[in-house]
Amino acid sequence: MTAAAPPDPHTRRHLTWDGCFNIRDLGGLGRHAPGAFVRADSVEKLTAAGWAAAHAHGVRTVLDLRNDDERGTDAAPRPDGITTVRLPLDGIEDTAFWEPWFTDWRWGTPLHYRPFLDHFPERVAATADALAAAAPGGVAFHCAAGRDRTGLVSLLLLSLAGATPEEIAADYALSEARMTPVFTALGRAEEAAQLAAAYRSHATSPYAEMLKVARRFDGAAYLAAAGVPGTTVAALRARATGQPRG
Repeated sequence: MTAAAPPDPHTRRHLTWDGCFNIRDLGGLGRHAPGAFVRADSVEKLTAAGWAAAHAHGVRTVLDLRNDDERGTDAAPRPDGITTVRLPLDGIEDTAFWEPWFTDWRWGTPLHYRPFLDHFPERVAATADALAAAAPGGVAFHCAAGRDRTGLVSLLLLSLAGATPEEIAADYALSEARMTPVFTALGRAEEAAQLAAAYRSHATSPYAEMLKVARRFDGAAYLAAAGVPGTTVAALRARATGQPRG
């Protein structure tokens, strides 16, 4: 029987920002401090009330992990005081790497995480640099659905904050229940059901596959091997855990 994700004991980290469907604070997982980092689906869909909620939560930087061709027009203006940093994560132009995944059910699952991490360390390193260097305040990071590119960044941050593999996997699994409204908003409503069926047909689950990845991932060691200076790793961990940087 495939392991099921345990209930999330940190219900206060589940956020309601009008226009987003898959959004939560990482605080409470491991030593991660509330308000430091928020994972989300595309904030382009936020209404004025949604942006006000993000600002009230302490978000001062938005890191957009999407490719240029995924970006559209904001539903409402972004408030003054929130800076947007755009840093595409997935290296989609590397067709030799990505084309086999596009024809395989494992695309959009944690099964591509380890190959991605091994193939694109410089992109993960650049993302870590951007997160560590963000202006004071909370950081919301997002892709389109808030599941996989966002999930990779969450894996890194939660590992640095000492979250257990089980916590990391359970957080990832929370996204699946939110995929139907997310993909409906993206005009791709059928994708959520198709992937859920694929998981069932292979007798596995989002939680089970993410748990395998998380058990073999050490964020600090990975960043060091990717050439990220120890001072940057320390700054990113301090930011995630709410500790002084000195």
